[in-house]
Amino acid sequence: MAKPEVQVAVGVIRNAQQQVLLALRPSNKHQGGLWEFPGGKLDPGEEAIDALKRELYEELSITVTQCEPLINLRYHYPDLTVVLAVWQVTGFTGEAVGAEGQPIRWVEPSQLQDYSFPAANQPILRALQLPRQYWITPDLPVAQLLEGLAVAIERGAALIQLRVPSLAIADYQALAQQVIARWPTVQWMLKHPEQLTIAPSANVGFHLTATELLQLTPAQRASLAGGWLAASCHNLIEVEQAQQLQVDFITLSPVAPTASHPEQAALGWSQATHLTAQANCPVYWLGGLAPTQQVEVLIDGGQGIAAIRGFWPNAL
Repeated sequence: MAKPEVQVAVGVIRNAQQQVLLALRPSNKHQGGLWEFPGGKLDPGEEAIDALKRELYEELSITVTQCEPLINLRYHYPDLTVVLAVWQVTGFTGEAVGAEGQPIRWVEPSQLQDYSFPAANQPILRALQLPRQYWITPDLPVAQLLEGLAVAIERGAALIQLRVPSLAIADYQALAQQVIARWPTVQWMLKHPEQLTIAPSANVGFHLTATELLQLTPAQRASLAGGWLAASCHNLIEVEQAQQLQVDFITLSPVAPTASHPEQAALGWSQATHLTAQANCPVYWLGGLAPTQQVEVLIDGGQGIAAIRGFWPNAL
């Protein structure tokens, strides 16, 4: 017998201090006693955004004035399937209170890991920590690359994949150690996890190729648990493998034709939207996209845009 499916609109609410609002689920409800991001079930025929605004007014006595999509998720519990439409709320009027008697709490983003959430909320926590842009370095001479990185980081680049395929492994490791030490506040995503002696950490993760993803064993996945783990995906098989191994986020490419990989057939917008809906993790769309298309990507479920040529400082 098919499990019941519940459609839920969820709000990740930020105040002026960038704290995030949590509510405690009643003990007599499904997943009771755990903290959650406020929201509630959609009424029949109701749009997610309308349900979000209604539920946050009913539960917290606030009126949403500004929000944007964060992530869409489908989670299978033993007794039911929950489909979450998650929105980031950055503007509201009124003072949040537990209008239904539920305890609420404003929490610093760095403290979210100290709270117990329903399993379905884990990808939301990851999406919250990730920026909207994923920078990927072009293959340039080291001096030119470092110059470009300095400009990119000054402009706000916070998540950067160090991709320099022309470098030998020893030279790549030396470069990685240099940029990690020079810019410790950046989240670095490195290549070649099996060949480097750099361990994953709070600001150092690894980005797998699709081939590495398909060959990754659970034991190898566990060895990379100290930092972010990402993977390149191009089809449903790879997306499902990423989900099975609980990869933190993926890139999906190429969404549109690209100059760097003209031999690869583009997924197209419709297929990219479909695969994003299957991923159950943050998804960066990559390939042939302009930064100005970011809002469209968010609307269709993406975390944001990843790019090489699209982000790199033009003058360098």
